[in-house]
Amino acid sequence: MPVLSTGYIIAGACADKVRKTMFAQLRDQVKAGTLDSREVARASGEFNRVLYYILVERLKVGKGDVVRARIQYDVENGKIKWAYDTFSLEVFQRVPDEKVMGEVKQAIQQVEKLVERAPAYVVEKAITTSYGDHILYIKIGEEKVGALMVTPINEEQVLVRGAVLEPTPVIIDRTRVSLEGKPINTALTEKIADLVRTAKAVESEEAEKIVKDAEAVVESESKKIEAKPEE
Repeated sequence: MPVLSTGYIIAGACADKVRKTMFAQLRDQVKAGTLDSREVARASGEFNRVLYYILVERLKVGKGDVVRARIQYDVENGKIKWAYDTFSLEVFQRVPDEKVMGEVKQAIQQVEKLVERAPAYVVEKAITTSYGDHILYIKIGEEKVGALMVTPINEEQVLVRGAVLEPTPVIIDRTRVSLEGKPINTALTEKIADLVRTAKAVESEEAEKIVKDAEAVVESESKKIEAKPEE
């Protein structure tokens, strides 16, 4: 069976390495048409969600800590299946190997649930622009992991676009969302998991650019508000 190995790499770059390695290893099959590139992206995202759960949520590994993940996989009938019983993970941090592998085994026992389990995203409104658009940040706990740009269509619907960085980088293309009578941040907090699930997997740099662009708008609009004379 083929083996995916991230090599020794900082945790913050692990998701990109998984995706790039999978596309490199399966390039010929994708080119031959026996494997869809979307399946490679899907499988990469699946494994990255498992890695994120272990490294970030369970072991609290920092983005600068060094890790190495290895796992075998199989490709059959156009589908990629991970051999989770071959999954090994090394973390170069002051964490005992017993604890690391204990978390790996615990995750393996609930792989199906983890793959379907959405991170606890919370959407918080950052600012409303002078043009009436809204910028919102996406958070997991206290960490900002994405941004949304929202354009109202009418009182019940908005057009949403943006990017999420964790657990795997994705871009949310323009999508019409119904607010169902709820405030924008509440409605999007409820729907963000579905938006991320159907979003386009990309390299970190692409997603980061969108988030930085949103942050730049927030900074610019904040300066306008501060400079506005009091009436």
